[in-house]
Amino acid sequence: MPVRLPLDAGTAKPKVITPSPSADASTLNSEKQSDSLIATESLDQLRSLNNELTDMNDQLRYSLEQQRAASLVYLNVLYSINIAAILLDEDLNIRLFTPASQSLFNILAQDIGRPLADLRPLASDSNLLEDARTVMRDKTPLEREVESRSGVSFTRRISPYSQQDSFGDGVVITFTDICDKKQITQALEKATQKAELATATRSRFLACASHDLRQPLQTLKLLQGLLLDILNDEQPRKLTVRIGETVGAMSGMLNALLDINHIETGTVQATPVSFRVSDLLDRLADEFSYKAGAKGLKLKVVPCHLSVESDPRLLEQILRNLLSNALKYTYEGRILLGCRRHGGWLSIEVWDTGIGMESSVLESLIEEQDPTDNPGQESGAALLIVKRLCAVLGHRLRAQSSFAKGSTFSIDVALSRECTTLPIVVQDGKPQEPGAVTKNGMILIVEDDAELLELLGNLLKSEGYQVAMAIDGATALDSVTHGGVQPDLILADFNLPGSINGLQMITQLRKKLHRSIPAIVLTGDISRQTSRDVAFEHCTQLNKPAKLKEIIFVITSLLAHQCSATVNDELLEDSDSCDPGPSTIFVVDADDLFRDTIRGVLESSDYHVQDYASCEAFLTDYSPGLRACLLVDAHSPGMDGLELLYRLRSNGDDLPAVMISGSSDVSIAVDAMKAGASDFIEKPFGRIEVLQSIARALEHSLDASKKLAWTQEAAHYIDSLTLRQRQIMDMVLAGHPSKNIAAELGISQRTVENHRASIMARTHSKSIPALARIALAANAHASAYAPSGASALRKN
Repeated sequence: MPVRLPLDAGTAKPKVITPSPSADASTLNSEKQSDSLIATESLDQLRSLNNELTDMNDQLRYSLEQQRAASLVYLNVLYSINIAAILLDEDLNIRLFTPASQSLFNILAQDIGRPLADLRPLASDSNLLEDARTVMRDKTPLEREVESRSGVSFTRRISPYSQQDSFGDGVVITFTDICDKKQITQALEKATQKAELATATRSRFLACASHDLRQPLQTLKLLQGLLLDILNDEQPRKLTVRIGETVGAMSGMLNALLDINHIETGTVQATPVSFRVSDLLDRLADEFSYKAGAKGLKLKVVPCHLSVESDPRLLEQILRNLLSNALKYTYEGRILLGCRRHGGWLSIEVWDTGIGMESSVLESLIEEQDPTDNPGQESGAALLIVKRLCAVLGHRLRAQSSFAKGSTFSIDVALSRECTTLPIVVQDGKPQEPGAVTKNGMILIVEDDAELLELLGNLLKSEGYQVAMAIDGATALDSVTHGGVQPDLILADFNLPGSINGLQMITQLRKKLHRSIPAIVLTGDISRQTSRDVAFEHCTQLNKPAKLKEIIFVITSLLAHQCSATVNDELLEDSDSCDPGPSTIFVVDADDLFRDTIRGVLESSDYHVQDYASCEAFLTDYSPGLRACLLVDAHSPGMDGLELLYRLRSNGDDLPAVMISGSSDVSIAVDAMKAGASDFIEKPFGRIEVLQSIARALEHSLDASKKLAWTQEAAHYIDSLTLRQRQIMDMVLAGHPSKNIAAELGISQRTVENHRASIMARTHSKSIPALARIALAANAHASAYAPSGASALRKN
């Protein structure tokens, strides 16, 4: 290729240089070498890409194999668990089903893609398609119990299914066989019914045996008392006393047997009343003095004239067990039975100088669920009865013991708010003891046992009473109607021959004479229903065999109270104050039988009653301004009791109200009292309980000073609690169970239970609703009282 050079100076043509052939070959060789290098690099890149593709292909093949294996595993598992399952797409067409589904729906492989509507439903599952649509719409699982045509029961569950692919959403239907579960449930129900029947049969047998055994024991007890009155020589009197103690021991063993049965069957029900502790202590002193003397021990009983609120029969059984235990394990020294007052409660204590026990052993006996499970501890059975009865009564049980030094057991009982002594009346211008003014009273004795009837008559005549006697209820009614008998008190057996029992006879006599005659039901039937009936009719129950001193004391007390009430009535009649007349009680409850029953109870206590089947009917008829109280069911149909109270309060109406409910749920009680109820009581309740509740509600509405005193007392109770107890009370009133409270506070459940028992004792509460009432009253007294139990109520 010629090369053009620059022009020479002074010349017109450039010079051309022609390259040589060797230069062209060198250039071409360089270009070929360059091309070869590029080709080599490209080939290396291709090889590298090929290797990468090969690796990726291997990985993809491995992944596909894993997925295929996993899919086979999933299908094998799904088919092996023998659960009928059907997968539907968003249009409710069949996408997948398990082999177990074939036996239910006769479904085949070619049915994939067909709609669910083409399947024939189970015998009792006509809602299958509609439920599937509902779950597809709401995305919420739905369960039903269904049955196949062969009688097999299933739990059918439809669950939403979502998958982010072309298939979209759908549902999964599963059928779980529950035949075995139903059979187990039915077997358990049958076993439970059988056990309940056996328990009821045993209880009826024991109740009948109790009545039959107590009848001759009662006769022996009275004969022993009469013998003591006519015997003067020391030796016969000692033997007669020993007969009485033997009868008492037999009676105690019979009571223990029946109490254990009632505790185990859960039929023990407390009937708390106000009574003097001295009456109980005197009976125990009489019973155990001889036993202690026979062992060379000294029994000291410290007198106490305070009154407490408890069930005297159950509390006496508790102390009898503790004294028996003390006698059994004390070989020298003495036993002390006495009381200590602590604020608003009384601690009844049993001390002994016996063998005692280690603190760990005592703790296991007191705290274990069943002390009889502790081998080698013979005192376990007695303490089991004590512990269970304390739980029934709501009394706190405390214990201390030192090995070889003795033991102390304490029962904390709420003091009575009533007067701690019996009323003293005046006769001929001089104060008299209750018995002194009732010696001329007429007592009607109704007893079908002729021997016992004669013994009771002679006994009461020897005490200075006038006596009329009848062998059955019809004879007693006839003696009043045609014989002119006007009894001041009725002493009757419960089980009388003829068409009416003793309680029915007492009720008829009261109606016939138009006055509330005090009555004592002397019976060997200690069944729960009998005790309820006796309490509901405002009668005093004495269980056979009853001691002479006990019968005389109860008669004297009832007649003294009756005399005092008569004197008070006369004073009221002579006063110049205007009698506002009876209060009106509005009863709102849907149960016709309950309204009729409660009407009789209230009218017998001189209340005027208006009853309604619904809250709406009450509001239509109600006019404010009456001296009245509302007794309303919390769960009335339509407008419930809570809504009624809120409506009354929103209208500025402070009508006192008592809420009643068949549920013991503490939240209902709290809501009721926050709505303005004065009290909350649970069905079934006794006659005395509802009357006291209504009287307290009326009293607080009419007398602001008494309401203030009540709130101050409630605040005092709450102030007596420790910080931990208040903390636990907050959680209890918020509805938390003991197990959750223990977990929340990091303490043992046993500690929580001990605190709860102490809280109930210190606040004198017999139930959680009663505790809520006290907490609310304390809150009303001091709204800024943040640490108290009322704080939990303010938060809810």
